[in-house]
Formats: sequence, C-alpha cells, structure tokens
Amino acid sequence: MFYEVAVQQNIRILKNLSAILAKSAAYADSKKFEMDVLLKAYLAPDQFNLTRQVQIACDMAKATAARLAGREIPAHEDNEKTVGELQARIAKVVSYLETFTAKDFVGAAERRITQPRWEGKTLSGTEFLTQWSIPNVYFHVTTAYAILRHNGVEVGKKDYLGEINYRSN
Repeated sequence: MFYEVAVQQNIRILKNLSAILAKSAAYADSKKFEMDVLLKAYLAPDQFNLTRQVQIACDMAKATAARLAGREIPAHEDNEKTVGELQARIAKVVSYLETFTAKDFVGAAERRITQPRWEGKTLSGTEFLTQWSIPNVYFHVTTAYAILRHNGVEVGKKDYLGEINYRSN
C-alpha cells in the first residue's frame, strides 16, 4: 500500500495538477491576460496563492516517499515565477518519485516519522501516510484546482481525477 499511495498515486495527482496548470495557461492566453494573475490568486486573504499551493503539493509528495523510505528529502528552492517553472518542479518531483520501488517501503508501517514542526512528536508510518500526508497532498492540489476554477479556468472533476483504469467485468 505504501508504494501505491506514496509513489504511484502521488505521481498521478501531480501529473493531473500539471495538466490543470497547462489548461490555466491556455485559458490566460485565450483571454489575453498574464498568467501571473492566476499564479498570484488565492481563495482567502489568509491562504497561500496558487504558486505556493503547487510548491507545497510537490513538497508533500516528495517528503512522503522520502520519510516513509528513510531517505533524505531533496531540497527545492521556492523560486518559481512562471507556470513553466512550476511545471518543471512537478516534473522533478515526479522523476524523484519514479526512483522508488515497492522494496523501499518495507518496514514503512512501523517507521517513526517526525519533522521539526512537530516538536519531538512522532507518527507511525501508517499514521503519517493516512492522517498527515494524504490529506495534505490532496488539500493543496484541491486548493490549486479551486483557485483556478474560481477564476474561470474550465476544469472539472475529470481533470482533477485524470484517467481512471476502469476494467470490464
């Protein structure tokens, strides 16, 4: 389960986010306004803007896999200013996630996970994945989606979910 969620599903949702960003750039171009308007947009004054939502979604996805596998988390500077740079960041994280195999997550369920903000507290790998990581990745991807949808970008649930691997009975 850890590989499927921490790697495969996070790759999937990040690729969907990338596709949604591409649609937003096309939308800005068709409406003749700078994409920077959308990159700086947010839903509420106390919430992060679109650029930051994408950065955090990427950070959460790479940190999830790294922490569960006991690896160092690669650092990315938060200096993206364009949709192309955000696309490149997503691609870097996807490439990083593709370096993992299911074997990297042996023992992940019991691994004690911590981070500086938790002030010495820990979660088991299972708790970290289900209570912290999954909700956080999806929160930031959903918020990015909502910012774009709120600003008129024609995206829907199919864009958010991406391709579904349906099978015939």
